Amino acid sequence: MDSIAWYSMLAIAPIITVGLLLAGFRWPAKYAMPVGYLVAVCVAWLSWDMAPVAIAAASVEGLIIAGTMLYIIFGALLLLATVMASGAMETIKAGFNRISPDRRVQAIIIGWCFGSFIEGTSGYGTTAAVVAPLLLAMGFPAMAAVMVGLIVQTTPVSFGAVGTPILIGVGNGLDQNSDAMQARLLDQNITYAEYIAEIGLNVALIHAVVGLLIPLIIVTLLTGFFGPERSFADGLRITPFALYASLAVIVPSALVATFLGPEFPAMLGGLTGLVIVMVTSSKGFLMPDRAFEFGPRSNWETSWTGRIAQEKPKALASGRQIGMARAWSPYLVLAGLLVATRVLEPLEELLNTPGVTLFEFSDLLGVEGISPTVEPFYLPGFMLLTAVACGYVIYRMSSSQVLRTWQVAGRQLAGTAAALFFAVPLVRVLLQSGTNDSGLESMPVILAEGAAAVSGGYWPFLAPFLGALGAFVAGSNTISNLTFSQFQWSTGSHIGVSPETVVAAQAVGGAGGNPISVHNIVAASATVGLLGREGDLLRRVLPVTLYYCTAAGAISYIVAHGAGLNLGTLVLGALALILPLAAGVVVRRSSAAPRVETPTAGRR
Repeated sequence: MDSIAWYSMLAIAPIITVGLLLAGFRWPAKYAMPVGYLVAVCVAWLSWDMAPVAIAAASVEGLIIAGTMLYIIFGALLLLATVMASGAMETIKAGFNRISPDRRVQAIIIGWCFGSFIEGTSGYGTTAAVVAPLLLAMGFPAMAAVMVGLIVQTTPVSFGAVGTPILIGVGNGLDQNSDAMQARLLDQNITYAEYIAEIGLNVALIHAVVGLLIPLIIVTLLTGFFGPERSFADGLRITPFALYASLAVIVPSALVATFLGPEFPAMLGGLTGLVIVMVTSSKGFLMPDRAFEFGPRSNWETSWTGRIAQEKPKALASGRQIGMARAWSPYLVLAGLLVATRVLEPLEELLNTPGVTLFEFSDLLGVEGISPTVEPFYLPGFMLLTAVACGYVIYRMSSSQVLRTWQVAGRQLAGTAAALFFAVPLVRVLLQSGTNDSGLESMPVILAEGAAAVSGGYWPFLAPFLGALGAFVAGSNTISNLTFSQFQWSTGSHIGVSPETVVAAQAVGGAGGNPISVHNIVAASATVGLLGREGDLLRRVLPVTLYYCTAAGAISYIVAHGAGLNLGTLVLGALALILPLAAGVVVRRSSAAPRVETPTAGRR
């Protein structure tokens, strides 16, 4: 058997193991991830000839990274507990109900618009960790809240954390000093920074086409999986509003990418879209005539709900009311801190001072190249905790209420630790497997080479799927880009197409793979007390990733090979034909059935 094919099968074995256990056998992640980790260790040791000390160093690196993730998750949990215990969440809920009591509209405004802004400012999975508990407190089923938060982590992700996946992932993932790269820069007469910005613009334009349907997909899956009638048609009925909200975010994002570069498309696009949609929605523009609701809580499936109760806060029971500005203040503080620490260079440098606010573990266990860093004051976790502290003061919470928020958040955090403490080391073993005595590249690179060897000129279509695979394994668009950008660039050059197009397809696919990342699923589930249902969530969001990669692959193929009767135009044409036809069939079949909806008028 060809060595690349053989090693590719070995490299994918841990991924297949986790996928089968989660989605096929419905194992909780806390059981599936340890098994996947053991498979990864065995493959790395026995087939990659990775030294035990290197495996141990990669595992410790994973534990350190898992700790930083738990730091962020705890901040999100504590913020939710604070807003709920103070009674502020009732005010926030009432405000959204005044705009529209329709759960579809709320999912788009909070998930798509506000979530895009949060992704642009912070990244690192913060979006789902903020959006999911907010939707939960609004009255969404826990699983529905997580699903919305995960799906939102597609279109804005490539420009999350002020452009980190492009600036760091692609910028550091490509070999800037290679002869081939220098020749490419000379041929285009641009600098390397301008070259990365050009790739970022390509990414934004592909997202603008593929991401147009994401808000509509969110509400369609929301009503189809969690509506009282399980009707996808209920989501399709607000197509005009969903497309309008999508354009309100996508158009500014593309313009920002064109004129300002890759740092701010998601942040400014999300903020612009949020303001536009909230203002016009409050005036009734494109609002549905009848409001969609989930139905009585007694009729919900038990798998929908988590271990976080949606109870009326004691603060409200005592008669104390909180105004809208005060209720939102912790989230405003959070957004302000995230923007300031990512935009103000002196502050960013202060929070990343080596040995003071940034700590590097150089060459763990003596293994060269395995050197994780921890930025406790730059990570979103610190911003979340600061927002919580401000909330305590602004809400005038008593010491007993403060203590209760820590107790609640601490109990909720405990459940996610087991899964993450195996999931992240599994990823690091895969990524660090290039440190070996066999001379083999790391497992993700070998897997990529095997895929490209059998694809030839069709690779631009398949490139987004590799990006998604990298995000699934690593839980990060940035790491996926770091791992595969140079391979994608070299493959594009080798088959005679624009390497910038192939790298852009990689970045878009990496964003499209975020919803199925086990890291993100576990982290978001933890914020709403939904641990143990990761497999159910994976099955619900997998079609979104498949759509995203398929559409992005078709566009990339057309850009690489030109329009005409080819794979790209056929696939894109099929999507353009099948999706509207399928939507029409769904609406017609459900049009005669009575709908469980509530008139918008008369709702508070």
